[in-house]
Amino acid sequence: MLSPAQAPLYEIKANLFKALAHPARIRILELLAAAPENTAAVSSLLAETGLEASHLSQHLATLRKHKVVTSVRSANSVTYRLAHPGVSELLAIARTFLLDSLTDSNEQLRLAQQLPAGPLPEGSAP
Repeated sequence: MLSPAQAPLYEIKANLFKALAHPARIRILELLAAAPENTAAVSSLLAETGLEASHLSQHLATLRKHKVVTSVRSANSVTYRLAHPGVSELLAIARTFLLDSLTDSNEQLRLAQQLPAGPLPEGSAP
């Protein structure tokens, strides 16, 4: 059972995963992680993601709200940066997990295809 002192910490952690819980936000974070100094202008993110400006803005606001990215306004442009270098590491771990999961799925599919064919149900065509 969680103690009253632990509950807020788990809520912060859950909010991190809420911030990551959309494919567009993952793509935005991957773009930032790959960018020089983990920083990119909104115009670059718009071009790379293909999102409408309003949708990109909403996703960036969510990432900002949960302290995954920070922003800096300079004249007419806004740049975003990963708030912590650990975000890049988290994305790399998630990619490894995904690739391992897909490998397991491919292996299971390959093994299933090697199973002997069973009898066809009555009334089905061969």
